[in-house]
Amino acid sequence: MNALTDIQTIKGPDGAPAFVVLPYADFLRRFAHEEGLIPHDVVSATVDGASPMKAWREYLGLTQADVAARLGVSQAAYAQTEAAARPRKATVARVAEALRIGVEQLDF
Repeated sequence: MNALTDIQTIKGPDGAPAFVVLPYADFLRRFAHEEGLIPHDVVSATVDGASPMKAWREYLGLTQADVAARLGVSQAAYAQTEAAARPRKATVARVAEALRIGVEQLDF
């Protein structure tokens, strides 16, 4: 199946598109990082010992160097940030912005 045929549009009483139905896996790939949601893979990684920063970074398919470049720091500096037991709130906010997720998604 291609992406366009996997999506179903449901029309409202006026005949205009009102809802879209798509496979759950596609929903997770497209929207799980939005609106405060935390994907199962991210939660599982933290249960297995990863920091939330590391879990999100890996979930998003980014390297430490990728995130470091977005933050304007070295990979080594970001590695320390990612491994910190209690990063500062300002740091969490900067990393969340770099990952393009909400702070609440990183602070759990």
